[in-house]
Amino acid sequence: MAIDPGPWNEESVSEVASELLAKSATDPELRALALSDPHAAIAKFTDKPIPAGVSIRFVDNAGATFTFVLPDPVSEELSDSELEQVAGGVGDGNRCGGSCAASCVVSQAF
Repeated sequence: MAIDPGPWNEESVSEVASELLAKSATDPELRALALSDPHAAIAKFTDKPIPAGVSIRFVDNAGATFTFVLPDPVSEELSDSELEQVAGGVGDGNRCGGSCAASCVVSQAF
């Protein structure tokens, strides 16, 4: 799902994140705010609104924690264009156009 980043770009995200992370190392109140209300913590460094649908989470460095972002779900069904890409056959549906009737019969049995 695509999200409109609004006024945010890679540079502005990096800039705000760097400032917030650096200050959170020495400011316990900001650190607590970032953990409890990330949007409010970010608002202390910029007036740019967070795009709708964006979830932000700060976590304490509590040792070896790995976060993996799962990909977008994929439908089990193929779209019409995907079906067209994998569909085989020529002409009336015979794989070889009828020139190998015996092998088509054998292969279709499997």
